[in-house]
Amino acid sequence: MVTAQFKQMVEKLDASSFIDTAAGHPVIDVRSPGEFQHGHIPGAINLPLFSDQERAAIGTLYKNAGREKAMMLGLTFYGDNMRRIISSLPKHTDDKQLFIHCWRGGMRSGVVSWMLDLFGYKVFMLNKGYQSFRRLVLDSFLQIKNIVILGGKTGSAKTDVIRELKKLNEQSIDLEFLAHHKGSAFGNLGESPQPSQEQFENDLFMEFLKMNTEIPIWLEDESQRIGSVNIPKTLWEQMRAARVIYLDIPEEKRLQYIIDNYGNFSREKLKAATLRIQKRLGGLDTTNVINHIERGEIEKAFITLLRYYDRWYEKGIDNRPIDKIESILFNEIKPGEIAESCAARLVVAGI
Repeated sequence: MVTAQFKQMVEKLDASSFIDTAAGHPVIDVRSPGEFQHGHIPGAINLPLFSDQERAAIGTLYKNAGREKAMMLGLTFYGDNMRRIISSLPKHTDDKQLFIHCWRGGMRSGVVSWMLDLFGYKVFMLNKGYQSFRRLVLDSFLQIKNIVILGGKTGSAKTDVIRELKKLNEQSIDLEFLAHHKGSAFGNLGESPQPSQEQFENDLFMEFLKMNTEIPIWLEDESQRIGSVNIPKTLWEQMRAARVIYLDIPEEKRLQYIIDNYGNFSREKLKAATLRIQKRLGGLDTTNVINHIERGEIEKAFITLLRYYDRWYEKGIDNRPIDKIESILFNEIKPGEIAESCAARLVVAGI
């Protein structure tokens, strides 16, 4: 009788329907904190049925003594933990429509959904759990998208322009914002810790979900690796084949932009960042840059670093189809005006 009522009141949704229907409602992830930290649906609330330690104990008992004994141990934790989940829900939301998932859409989400249903919530469960969401995420990067790349050497304010394009209602995704990293050896300065690879992919998927993939989506020209995370290979291959709007900005303007954005960090942080690229920078240039930093000669240090990054960027741009690169000359770095020019260029080109 209880099972029949549960099937009637708790609705199971596939991953795509779950994400669409959950828009504007709370998603409750009942996996352990460690699972949640590794990767989760963006915006989800973690209300774990079991702690990391409890989950480990149940798993060990399941392996050594079988399912029934593992379930009995789970029941010893269930009452207090379920009471905690229900009592804490009002602190997170007053919505009576909840979307619940665990890892495989099995026992954890099932028992939590059943109890929440008894407490008067309208509950939707993610069929096959978080793993089905991950399949949806990874499959999405295989789909063809209308990507336009914003290119330009280091110090061209590409990230600022990407953000200005969004203000113009252009479709754009700030990859460096999602990665919590600006891409170079200095890219972690002033940033919060990077997400896991899995979480970066989840966040990127949700950004693309807001977009119409048949009309242009602006992305900044990036290496596949941004700090410790990677742009999914299939997406990066699309980026490498895409049309490029290249910002041609004088070296002295780019140098000043870099000084303005990085020059105020401590000498120790600047030296540590320099040492991360010493093998590619070369022994002599590394020594010179470190000496300049120690003497407070920040401009001289960044002149050497900028020319190093320019050489690497030129190698990357040379590997792109030349007929897909369109250069626009700007004598000043004014991100708003640059964004307007870039958006207008797509209109002229009929893209």
